[in-house]
Amino acid sequence: MRCCRARRMKDCEMLVVVNAVCLLTGLLQGRGCYKDGVGQNVKVGFLFTPNVDVYTMSHMSRRSFFQTSAAGGLFMGITAKSYRATFAAEAPSNRVRVGMIGVGNQGGPRNNMKYFLNNIEAMCDLDKNYRSDAAAFLGKQADRSVMLTDDYRRLLDAKDIDAVVVTVPDHWHAIMTTEACQAGKDVYCEKPLSLVVDEGRAMLQSARKHDRVVQTGTMQRSGVEFKLAVELVQSGLLGTVREVNVTLPGPNWVDRAGKPVHDGKPPAGFDFDRWLGPAPMRPYNKNRVHYLFRFFWDYSGGQQTNFGAHHLDIAQWGLGMDESGPVSIEGSAVYHPDGWYETPDATEMKYTYANGIVLNCRQKPGARGKELGTEFVGEKGSLLVYRGGLIANPLELLKSVEVPPIVKMEANIAHVQDFLDCIKSRKKPVADISIGHRSATVCHLGNIAVRTGKKLRWDPKTETIVGDSETAKWLTKKYRGPYQLG
Repeated sequence: MRCCRARRMKDCEMLVVVNAVCLLTGLLQGRGCYKDGVGQNVKVGFLFTPNVDVYTMSHMSRRSFFQTSAAGGLFMGITAKSYRATFAAEAPSNRVRVGMIGVGNQGGPRNNMKYFLNNIEAMCDLDKNYRSDAAAFLGKQADRSVMLTDDYRRLLDAKDIDAVVVTVPDHWHAIMTTEACQAGKDVYCEKPLSLVVDEGRAMLQSARKHDRVVQTGTMQRSGVEFKLAVELVQSGLLGTVREVNVTLPGPNWVDRAGKPVHDGKPPAGFDFDRWLGPAPMRPYNKNRVHYLFRFFWDYSGGQQTNFGAHHLDIAQWGLGMDESGPVSIEGSAVYHPDGWYETPDATEMKYTYANGIVLNCRQKPGARGKELGTEFVGEKGSLLVYRGGLIANPLELLKSVEVPPIVKMEANIAHVQDFLDCIKSRKKPVADISIGHRSATVCHLGNIAVRTGKKLRWDPKTETIVGDSETAKWLTKKYRGPYQLG
């Protein structure tokens, strides 16, 4: 091997790991790599990154490289068990003990369970099949078993649980998060933070009252491409920003459900009544639950709150509006012609901020990849950030910018680690509940505008709709008894 000519053993070790990362990421993700000399200037090319398409190893410390590799590239080539055992081992006395509330879909083995693997002490879900799959995954990947339950309150009562991860339909977020805060638990709550604006305010108040760390699951806040984009925008790369354009995908209900089905009986092992919780009582329908909940107003806000919670969040961040929001909102929407689901097929929304900046948000059926993201437009050009890279117009804007490696799932891992670190330090996480609330509010206001057909006047200081008490009722939602918030 060429690394045998390296002057020091750690150089040899570095090159071996770089070769492994190049092989895995190059073959599996379409990235190229090449060597210059004997491990002294190894470069990895990122085919999707415009203008600055190489990252030089000499710019990274050995320690930071291994941290980055462990968090991203090497994760692709080894099992979750090996990954955690190798790179995330921690003394039991220092380990944050986590309870998972919701272990299907985003909360399950392919997503949040994987990132919290070494911290899981208990798991809860109302679907016995999800519980069974989660237990099997934990047994295989971490070689252990934990408490399983269908009652999240058992996790809140447990003295050996430090924090909970709330990955359930949106209409349950507020109740579970506030009760967790009251029980002295820190919380990782999936996005969107709330179902309606007033829930977010109550959640924030509870977190502050009980001095809890609450991270919103908007992991793009921990993505290197999004952090860089915001840094460039705020440092004046584009000059004065005049406009922001956000593109969201259309609904994928048909892809998942096919066609409508008749209401029926819930399957054995699924507690549908408790799944409904504070939502209105209605018959069970398999095309309204689990992943598909997000396309029905009683439980979620469609792609506006699903992907909007990510890309509108980046717009808020880049504009320096984490503690504020727009002052007027208007829009229109197109719905499925046969009403198979309730949330829009396509939307056009316009948000205007007090400083005159206009944020345009559209939901575009068929949009994917680089079409989806947040574009900042200024005097000198534009900068689009999407999951995987940056696109500048003109290209010369990024000529002198060093774009770091962008590795799939790295943002998720970093976001979870930030939450765990903040539990120990008691600092606010990168997507603190106050940020999640403000970004969710932007999403909700857009939905209110298209559902009512009205142009809203919004006071971001008092968080009220101005001059329209009837429309202001959309900021809250009545709960089905006996459920209540607070």
